[in-house]
Amino acid sequence: MPENQHQEPFEERLSAALHETGGGFDADRSALVAGGRARGRRALTRRRAGVLGGVAGIALVGVGGAMFLPQGKSDGSDVSAAATGAASRPSASAAASAPAPVSGDTLLDRLKELLPEGEFSREEARGTADEPGPYASLVHDDGRGAAAITVGFDRVEPGGAQVRQLTRCPDETFVPYDDCSSTRLSDGSLLRLLKGYEYPDKRVDTKYWSADLVTAEGQHVSVGEWNAPAQKGAPVSRTEPPLSAEQLEEVVTAEVWRRVVDAIPKAPEPTGGAPTADLPPAASGKDVGEGVGRTLAGLLPEGLDVVRKGDPEGDFAYVVVDDGRGESLVQVNVQHGMGDVAGELYADGETLPDGTRVAVRQGNGDDRVAGVLMWTADTLRPGEDGFRVVISAFNNGAAHAEPSRGTPALTVDQLREMALSPEWDELR
Repeated sequence: MPENQHQEPFEERLSAALHETGGGFDADRSALVAGGRARGRRALTRRRAGVLGGVAGIALVGVGGAMFLPQGKSDGSDVSAAATGAASRPSASAAASAPAPVSGDTLLDRLKELLPEGEFSREEARGTADEPGPYASLVHDDGRGAAAITVGFDRVEPGGAQVRQLTRCPDETFVPYDDCSSTRLSDGSLLRLLKGYEYPDKRVDTKYWSADLVTAEGQHVSVGEWNAPAQKGAPVSRTEPPLSAEQLEEVVTAEVWRRVVDAIPKAPEPTGGAPTADLPPAASGKDVGEGVGRTLAGLLPEGLDVVRKGDPEGDFAYVVVDDGRGESLVQVNVQHGMGDVAGELYADGETLPDGTRVAVRQGNGDDRVAGVLMWTADTLRPGEDGFRVVISAFNNGAAHAEPSRGTPALTVDQLREMALSPEWDELR
């Protein structure tokens, strides 16, 4: 597998995005830490870890496919596979009828068979019986430059939100790319082909092209390739990755990979626990996101033209506005369960008479792009729900883009007024 494949800390993966799971502006690290701590304590009441700045916190997980972490090469024997399951050890009864595992060596052999002729090196793999799940990785040289290529596997809930994240083209406001297509195949599978970059800000010339296939049964196969012998830290060896979009599709749709997913051990069915029949139905991420986006747009001051809106999802939404002096990105995060970290998040802020905590920050929006500013109003309502609204505005119209104006289109006072609006209480 390419060196350091998708192993950055959580907050860096979010603020740089990509993939597995997502790009954007650098986040406030203290807020990320506090949000992560809160998520652990409020797992049942919060949808996502709390983050402050940038786009860390948007639902872009899966932009570059699933994340696969190397843990050595499997020594399993060459066997075939066929059946269904999930990445967890089966019970004794299930093991008796489960398909035979597929070794890491077998995955490497099948991958080589699907690739053009060339030399192979730096081979790594993990079989279906290995934790945390199967993958294969190698460096392929077709005579025009060495390139890292990986294939990974998992299982997702058919029709669930993760399928949409894995197979839709990412929002170019946050993730730049050269080309992307998302299609439904004749067998009902969804296929996304994405020609993008290892870093959303393109600070190096490393390109990352990927293919994600999700079948109607929830089998997920992800193939990635780079124009360098490693994902990061290696000089670019060729202008583009070796496989064309057509070749990527041929590799990711190979029938053998579906049998590999089928061989991943099935997770045991949950047993016991309190009945859930009386629980109210949860609102979908789409429903919540539409409410967040609608409220944000409705609170914008007069004189701003909305030139672009994001596809709302979960507790994040954004718009790009222009007052005649250039585009400005405005985003909002709405979170719950943040009361127990109020001391960390609002230590330098103010407390209003009704108990609402407010912190205002003005600083750099992205330290990798000179001149980008981020102005933020961060609020926490009193009450046991720990309801937090964070609104930020930037002086550019897209993540990692050059500044399009001197300052954000909204003043700090306007952001503060928007974040404190009682209209947000409808989402509590």
